[in-house]
Amino acid sequence: MAPERDYSEQTQWMLAVRDARDKAAFARLFDFYAPRLKGFAIRSGADPSQAEEIVQDVMLTLWRKAHLFDPERAQVSGWIYQVTRNRQIDMMRRTGRAMPEELKHEDGHEPDPGQILALEQEAGKLKQALERLKPEQRAMIEKAYLGDLTHQEIRAETGLPLGTIKSRIRLGLERLRHELKGLREP
Repeated sequence: MAPERDYSEQTQWMLAVRDARDKAAFARLFDFYAPRLKGFAIRSGADPSQAEEIVQDVMLTLWRKAHLFDPERAQVSGWIYQVTRNRQIDMMRRTGRAMPEELKHEDGHEPDPGQILALEQEAGKLKQALERLKPEQRAMIEKAYLGDLTHQEIRAETGLPLGTIKSRIRLGLERLRHELKGLREP
């Protein structure tokens, strides 16, 4: 294994899975990438249940084919997103659904490492901003946006009034906007 100091934490986890079949490292990879991959699949046209199926299939593939990962050829994030993209295309072909524009395969097209790195950095900043929210605001935002629950489903799960749920989400989003406002500006 190459020196770990040159690799991201996620790449180190993948190398531990590849080289030692490390289940704890795989669990960390799963926890880190599963919500991101689900969001990616949904934004690319999958419904939530299909996105869950894609994520499960991708993570199983990562475990089974970890020996194929080469950190000198691709970052772990690029490799994982490419596998996800391919699984989503395969699923859409099987179900006969039209593929969204951004999923149509282009020969020789690889994800731009700069874009992947920028996305990872933005995700890290978002995670930090979420951690700074009041716990009740963070919980509602996570249920609504990461858990894909409607306000009604959150109400049924938590027993909170609908107005409280909406207020917590609105106030949390306002705070996130304020903390992240310079993130996408040139």
